[in-house]
Amino acid sequence: MTDLERRYLRLLRAYPVEYRRSRGAEIVGTYLDLAAPGRRWPSPADAADLLRGGLRQRVRVTGATDLMPGVRLAAAVALLTASTLAGMWTVLELRPAPPGFGEPSVGPFVSLGMVTWVGWLLAAAAQALTPGRWHRRAVAVAVLLTVALVPAAALTGLPRPPLFVLLPQVGLGLVALGVSRDRQVSLRVTPLVAAVAGLAFAVSSAWDSFAWTYRSDSAVMLQSAAVAMLVVAVLLALGLALRGDHRGGWATLILLTPVGLLALQPLAGAADGVPAAFAPSWTALAATAGLVAVVGPALLPVALAVRARLGRTSTPDPTWNPHR
Repeated sequence: MTDLERRYLRLLRAYPVEYRRSRGAEIVGTYLDLAAPGRRWPSPADAADLLRGGLRQRVRVTGATDLMPGVRLAAAVALLTASTLAGMWTVLELRPAPPGFGEPSVGPFVSLGMVTWVGWLLAAAAQALTPGRWHRRAVAVAVLLTVALVPAAALTGLPRPPLFVLLPQVGLGLVALGVSRDRQVSLRVTPLVAAVAGLAFAVSSAWDSFAWTYRSDSAVMLQSAAVAMLVVAVLLALGLALRGDHRGGWATLILLTPVGLLALQPLAGAADGVPAAFAPSWTALAATAGLVAVVGPALLPVALAVRARLGRTSTPDPTWNPHR
């Protein structure tokens, strides 16, 4: 057995045992036949494909065949929300304080955040203009730019948006990575329309007011986005459930994490015992963010386990191939 075959077999552990017994040799043999001569390690694309196929098969064993459609639905809602917020924050970045106010700025912009928000606007444009894998890559780049703001600001000493603005954007972006590649043109254009709507709303409501800043108004914007996204998700879940389609329920479950991050300040305030008019402590914000980041994703495997325990399982079909 070669090193490459051995490593493919290790990746094959992502699949359930019964599926590996019936199809494992065939799957590994296919990858070995397609591998370049002399290769010793599986390519990143092959590794991701095997892990993704194993996850899908394990989900299928639980009977939750509507989970992946729910992931794609949650991704579409998350991308719409992220694009709208990016449009609003872009307008905010264009309005630095006058020199006499002593507020730090980055040239003509409020902070380094302008780079990130432009990245999100480009990701929204990529959804409309570039079918295939490019639109996921654009979202991934936007997420990386958002994360990179924290070390970049620390290294340069330049201002950045507060963490309670960046964290929900990262959460929305991670969910948005599951967006479908095979959407209709009208659906692909929707994130770009949402970004333009965010720009227009921010311009019409706050362009002439210097008081509109991250610290003063972002909490209201984020809370409103949390409520709107949760209401949309619940309405979609109820409407689809009436037709016997349960993907909306999975989408709502997945979106609870970004909803919690969007509502981080009121949640932390409730934990900190402070009135709504005051900002919660940094400790309360950090603890609440950590709790949301752990509990939210943990709900999905719990729900899958409950689904399986209730007996809504199906016997794996050896002829079913998740790679087709």
